[in-house]
Amino acid sequence: MAGCTIVETAEQQSVGMGQILVARRPGRLTAVLGSCFGVSLFHPRLWLGSLAHVVLPESAGRSSTPGKFADTAIPHMITQLEELGANRSGLVARIAGGACMFGAGGPLQIGDANVEAVGRLLGQSGIRIVSRHVGGTKGRRITLDCATGNVLVQIAGCTSITI
Repeated sequence: MAGCTIVETAEQQSVGMGQILVARRPGRLTAVLGSCFGVSLFHPRLWLGSLAHVVLPESAGRSSTPGKFADTAIPHMITQLEELGANRSGLVARIAGGACMFGAGGPLQIGDANVEAVGRLLGQSGIRIVSRHVGGTKGRRITLDCATGNVLVQIAGCTSITI
């Protein structure tokens, strides 16, 4: 598939801002998030997953890499996974991120806008969110493990959790 990197080794691959990567078991994809949002889509029967590091909720007609905006990242992820044999109805989502990094209230609540947009877009796409770890005031490191479909969430100073 043009423009699709597929991780098929046990090595962990980093997903940068605005990127989308696809992995098969035993691949692991990781991203470091603040107000940005990690969207993982996983097909349990195929052991195939995708992680997007979404920066902003809406493209508003701006052109950029598909992973930068929620409204372009989610359709792109679905298309990539379908082209690799995944049936949309078999996909599940785990989402994390959207921290309030600039203090409570005010106009710069990108995290809240990302949470709303990602939830709405996944719902419109018919993809069930099976777990989430969103909001708060601290950034996270997340890792999608394509051997299990789980996402490990790590926050500095806190116990890691699996969603």
